[in-house]
Amino acid sequence: MTSPNPNLRYQVIRLYKELLYMGREYPLGYDYFRQRLHKAFASQANLRDDEQIRRGIERAEFVKKEIEALYYLKKYRTLNRHYNNT
Repeated sequence: MTSPNPNLRYQVIRLYKELLYMGREYPLGYDYFRQRLHKAFASQANLRDDEQIRRGIERAEFVKKEIEALYYLKKYRTLNRHYNNT
């Protein structure tokens, strides 16, 4: 069994921190988001193959984009409601 690539490890940690930061505004609450994020990352902690780790990083990047889209939609709906009600 080989040890994971240090660069990939750094990317995973950076991505985890970014997602945690984004979770502050999650509609169901930060605690809900943090628990689910931790569980998702912990379930992949046993990966040692670089290619599998890269696929996990790509999946996490996709989730990050989906969360950003959710936040932009929430902001758009709020602004739209505000300006259309006046």
